[in-house]
Amino acid sequence: MTSTNDPLDFINNNDLGMQSNAQSDLVQLLLYEIIRVKELIQYYDSIPNGAGQLGSSILNELVAEAYSSLVNYDTILMQKYYDLLLNCD
Repeated sequence: MTSTNDPLDFINNNDLGMQSNAQSDLVQLLLYEIIRVKELIQYYDSIPNGAGQLGSSILNELVAEAYSSLVNYDTILMQKYYDLLLNCD
């Protein structure tokens, strides 16, 4: 499910991009997990007869809350949702 293209390559290769510190690392890690879980959501959605709808809706809610923590720059919630998304499979 992972691709060789880095979806956050623009951050890594931009001299004017994010500064390297613990908070920006958490932001980047959370973004990677959101992307990974969105791929899982596509997998759950592709399960026949709607068998993956529950899993898909739960993961969609987690991703939405994780995005919200990023928008609000709430580092405590960002860490919480990073840990939750890290364990999704």
